[in-house]
Amino acid sequence: MAVLDIEHLVIDIPGRGDGDPLSLQVKSGQRWGVLGPNGAGKTTLLHTLAGLRAPRRGRVVLNGTPLTHLSRREVARQLAVVFQERQDSFPATVMETVLIGRHPFLSAWQRESAEDIHLAHEALSAVSLTLLEDRLVSTLSGGERQRVSIATALTQQPTIWLADEPTNHLDLHHQVAVMALLNQQADNGAAVFMCLHDLNLAARWCDHLLLLYPDGECCSGPAEAMLVPEALERLYDQKLVVAHVNGAPVFVPG
Repeated sequence: MAVLDIEHLVIDIPGRGDGDPLSLQVKSGQRWGVLGPNGAGKTTLLHTLAGLRAPRRGRVVLNGTPLTHLSRREVARQLAVVFQERQDSFPATVMETVLIGRHPFLSAWQRESAEDIHLAHEALSAVSLTLLEDRLVSTLSGGERQRVSIATALTQQPTIWLADEPTNHLDLHHQVAVMALLNQQADNGAAVFMCLHDLNLAARWCDHLLLLYPDGECCSGPAEAMLVPEALERLYDQKLVVAHVNGAPVFVPG
């Protein structure tokens, strides 16, 4: 079942022509990776899919309903966004921040229930932050703050994950842990759509890929069809050497 339909979408990037209209379906249980060089529009695309930016043309349909017909609360009950960077406007603890994931399900002035708090504790445990729940987010490292963002989205229990560089600031161990967590979300029926810079993470964890070229060209399909040197070398303007480890491709600059 398609949970996210992208129909003839042209994202709005100032100073650039329209490029190729993007049409694809993101289905329950799929793991999509978006690849492309800096400036190709990966973050702009993610923000457009979340309804945070208007497209030039086309539309986004969320679980059968056009995104423009849904309130922000209705969108947030289905879709979570993990931003590449986050700004903290007010001092808050890790637990208080993670509980923001439950706000779409609460009425005005309603306090979090015991179940909401339980979900937040589970999310913190999933990203190994339980011991930091009383710390102010402003005192955390970049990697810890990124894991707080993942935990907040996890507490939201979305059917669609939009993640912009979810492994940003993370060390190798936590990169693998976060990708495994997103993989588990897909196994549980969520759709995962994420921008990645690391080709090898995409090769290991994604079953579908979208390639965004700097001139607005795009192509998409199953990962095995997209992970070919000819397409990737043109994408990044970089020669690549491909090896295979345990049957999976590994890409290094040539």
